[in-house]
Amino acid sequence: MGRVAGATGGARLAGRRGLIVHEDDHILVVDKPAGLNMHSPERYAGEGLFEWLRDREPRWARLSIVHRLDKETSGVVVLAKTDEARRSLTRQFATRAVQKVYTLLTDRPVKAGSFTVESAVARMGARYVARPWPGQGSRAVTRFTISDRSPEEVPIPAGARSGVTLLIAEPETGRTHQIRAQAAASGCPVLGDVLYGGTPAARVYLHAERITFAHPATGDEVTFDAPADFAADPRLALREAIIDPGATDAYRLIHGAADGFPGWYVDRLGDFLLSQSEGQLGQERTRALEQLLGTLSLRGAYHRPLRRDVRLSDPGEASPRHVIGDQAPERFVVRENGVRYELSFNEGYSVGLFLDQRDNRRRFLIGHVAAGFPPLAPLAAGAAPFVLNTFAYTCGFSVCAAIAGMRVTSLDLSRKYLEWGRRNLVLNGLDPGAHDFSYGDVFDWLKRLTRRGRVFSMIILDPPTFSSSRQSGVFRAEKDYGRLVGAAVPLLAPDGVILASSNAARLDPEAFLRAVREAVTAAGRPILAWHYAPQPPDFPIARGEPAHLKTIWLRLGPPDGGRLERPPTAML
Repeated sequence: MGRVAGATGGARLAGRRGLIVHEDDHILVVDKPAGLNMHSPERYAGEGLFEWLRDREPRWARLSIVHRLDKETSGVVVLAKTDEARRSLTRQFATRAVQKVYTLLTDRPVKAGSFTVESAVARMGARYVARPWPGQGSRAVTRFTISDRSPEEVPIPAGARSGVTLLIAEPETGRTHQIRAQAAASGCPVLGDVLYGGTPAARVYLHAERITFAHPATGDEVTFDAPADFAADPRLALREAIIDPGATDAYRLIHGAADGFPGWYVDRLGDFLLSQSEGQLGQERTRALEQLLGTLSLRGAYHRPLRRDVRLSDPGEASPRHVIGDQAPERFVVRENGVRYELSFNEGYSVGLFLDQRDNRRRFLIGHVAAGFPPLAPLAAGAAPFVLNTFAYTCGFSVCAAIAGMRVTSLDLSRKYLEWGRRNLVLNGLDPGAHDFSYGDVFDWLKRLTRRGRVFSMIILDPPTFSSSRQSGVFRAEKDYGRLVGAAVPLLAPDGVILASSNAARLDPEAFLRAVREAVTAAGRPILAWHYAPQPPDFPIARGEPAHLKTIWLRLGPPDGGRLERPPTAML
């Protein structure tokens, strides 16, 4: 039997453990973290693992799902890279030729060392129930065995009623929620699986540990392993799966209610943590910060109260306050996708980089937006394309575009931030003199540039939720986003690309896309391609933590001409 264990033959994407188990020309095998959907549950919700992978690299643009794991379940998943692989794997799953092994923890007594459950599994509301077979529902068979690992090897997660038992589950069939329903029916529900009567815990302690099938190209039997790590903090495990520690040390660690801490947000920024909440930090959260510092071997932590109206605060009041460990230097450097950025805890409410735009900045670096969206590289044919970055702030997008060989004009109302942007270019070995920095009101500059006949290959629109200036008055994203797009479109070259983004909470995705579409249509520009990008997985979305970031990438044809590959109404 051919065997591929761990990362043999694969590329390490991210984290100490790594997301990629194996990759070849036909299949991609990944170790899915708990808490991440296999695919997006709703139209404008966060990306599932499938969408995140499919749109991440050109070589993954044809990925397809052939089986699934629940959001709460971690472990091995195989995806097909070709039609041939998809057909082969789909056939193997349908004929039960695929062998799967799961591990789970339960804190309830297990009556036998080994037992087989045969039942009918049927849906009842939000969950499935296991009834005696034959009966109403689909036949499901699972063999459960107590693991031979020593008790010292089995972690006891917080919340467990007593000692825990590690069970091996080998399903002969592949019904939805089969293992969870049958474990509960046998009196040993999975720890953390409250939907099936399990004791509340940090996660559902169920993991797909091994999968065996015939390779779709060679026909050889192959096995892929990803041992369970039930001792890991599930929040950190998710970040370790999607973040490459060799290239990125700035990302979100705790995202409010989606990570079990309503109203509390914690970012890793290089060697430091930044905590944010509306209330005081408190002893419990201070201890949590101390634990994070120790786990990640970081130097110190800061805290900042969240304010509803930042404009009423001076920089001293709005800046984060030191709370634990070492104090940060006046300026320090973080890495994101291999790019260096200068940050500071002493410049007011924002520290110098908006972490939720990490994947959008990466799209500039690799010239790839998403599956089905034309590459950005052809824009550079013959000469460096010109990019206009409005509301540039500290020029994070500008740096990535410049690294990709583009010539960038950065607009911002603040000279201080534009100087900060120049330093960011220098940090990355770029010459600020090769790019333009324009201080002033964005709307005023858009008018000036239009009168001068300037044309740009790409335009970046990422405005603040609220801003005001003497020239243009008040800008509110929920009311004025269409006006901004309308002012920018005349500057875009035929076949040019617009990146339009907003994190305004009161501007829902439908209204945002409608405003963009109507402004583009009014300008007589056909939409040749588009891609909607939500916030990255380290900003998970939950009922108590709705999505905030909305981004649309658009490639527009010439005014009143060109072929419309997909109608604008398809965005809604």
